[in-house]
Amino acid sequence: MMNGKTVIVTGANSGIGKATAAGIVKLHGRVIMACRDTSRAEDAAREIRQETGADSAQLVVKQLDLASLTSIHTFCQCILKEEPRLDVLVNNAGIYQCPYAKTEDGFEMQFGVNHLGHFLLTHLLLNLLKQSAPSRIVVVSSKLYKRGHINFEDLNSEQSYDKAFAYSRSKLANLLFTCELARRLEGSGVTVNALTPGIVRTNLGRHVHVPVLAKPLFNLISWGLFKSPEEGAQTSVYLACSPDVDGVQGKCFAGCQPQIVLDKATDQDVARKLWDISEVMVGITT
Repeated sequence: MMNGKTVIVTGANSGIGKATAAGIVKLHGRVIMACRDTSRAEDAAREIRQETGADSAQLVVKQLDLASLTSIHTFCQCILKEEPRLDVLVNNAGIYQCPYAKTEDGFEMQFGVNHLGHFLLTHLLLNLLKQSAPSRIVVVSSKLYKRGHINFEDLNSEQSYDKAFAYSRSKLANLLFTCELARRLEGSGVTVNALTPGIVRTNLGRHVHVPVLAKPLFNLISWGLFKSPEEGAQTSVYLACSPDVDGVQGKCFAGCQPQIVLDKATDQDVARKLWDISEVMVGITT
């Protein structure tokens, strides 16, 4: 089904990203694992190869740090030089509720990686995706977008920082980005759709503090209630590979079904303004 197709998955060394890469490889797609830590990514690639029987040509590791605009440019130059086609881009990597930190370009870390890094990455790869059409972009958001709000006066959290709010805002930005990009891609043969994977047992929550005494109980409950990474990745793999979503544009999915999202996630004025500001922040001159 995915024979001869090339897919880039960001943050593919663990959690949903790793399970997404494995799922696509099982469908005979070729996956480029775009990861900040290449040694961890190589370990993950080895595990996926053992699990799926894929060869080294079918699963490639490339260095990409979404907290660095320089790294994003370098990665994309490399892809454009080496890859004749790109069928799917899965914007999966994410940072969750980390303590306040800035990217090397001075952006608040969650907004910088989860939104701006993927914004620039998508921009730089868009021509290759258009040349490879029909092609797809998949954006991993979160239901926590509901708690987010785009404050254009303080996008960088200079005035105040709440790690949970900053995460929610970055995930709302993902949906607004999907909405505006879908509008711009009409008729191009490139589709973009978002998804919310639900609560998944991954190391994304490593910055969330659970008291030591509550850990066993928390772990027990999480096994009962939270999805496995494989279950969490189902919708990502579906949006990347399934013929069911050929031509579907600008939707948000959960459990492989289109969802109705809050109005603030599809507000065209906000989406356009966020797009314009994001272009300025990452240095895109059009």
